[in-house]
Amino acid sequence: MDKRVTGPAVERRIDMSELIQTARDRDIVTITLNNPDKRNALSMQAWSRLADALASIGMDETVRCIVICGAGDKAFAAGADISEFPKVRANAEQAAEYGKVTALALDTLVNCPHPTIALIQGACTGGGLEIAAACDIRIANQSSKFGVPINRIGHPFAYPELEPVIKVVGRANVLDLLLSGRIVGADEALRMGLVTQVVADEVVVGTAYDLAGRMAAAAPLSMRYTKKFVNRLTNNPAPLTAEELAESYTPCDSEDYAEGVRAFLAKEKPAFKGR
Repeated sequence: MDKRVTGPAVERRIDMSELIQTARDRDIVTITLNNPDKRNALSMQAWSRLADALASIGMDETVRCIVICGAGDKAFAAGADISEFPKVRANAEQAAEYGKVTALALDTLVNCPHPTIALIQGACTGGGLEIAAACDIRIANQSSKFGVPINRIGHPFAYPELEPVIKVVGRANVLDLLLSGRIVGADEALRMGLVTQVVADEVVVGTAYDLAGRMAAAAPLSMRYTKKFVNRLTNNPAPLTAEELAESYTPCDSEDYAEGVRAFLAKEKPAFKGR
């Protein structure tokens, strides 16, 4: 397959002026952070719309994978749109309300039942790094840059913002990024575990959609349960209940499980239906 492609064929796209764009190609949905003039920085309204889009897509059981990217190839997202801070985040009270919006978007992304891929080109900093960390897989191009220079602004990452990042890179790396405020390249981000894969600039889009296609072809129940179980084990320290343990075997009663076993033994391609 020629990986020098620009993405999937679009079946549906909302107004190009929208801050958060969605497009669907068969069973893969692309969410585009759309503010290229500001390196796709997210306003408070954009964070809210991102949460709404993710919630809506998450309820659609015909979706098999979500790819999140930034408009253009200069930035995934440079973080929050600081130009609006004097109006919407001028003090602690406003910051707390703003934080509820960003926390909802990140939580909805982490708990989205469908597999999620961050397609990263260029700058991935601040809030953009939070969004990427909340995705399941992060594929970056060689030109991408990462960091959280929040110490130049005068406030720390709040707990909901910090949580997805620290789970991906660990305490030492997150302190390195936050306390130093430095920007790191793709190779160092890979060593930190911040990204899953680094590829050449010209193939990053094709690489991400190749992976999305492979995920979309897999058994959807298996993918959804895998995400649910991983989130349970990493987010909740309580011992598993007998009901939870039993749930891990319930997909073996599904039509897809029977189809997968049948197709494997027959050396055929399975036709999964998500039930």
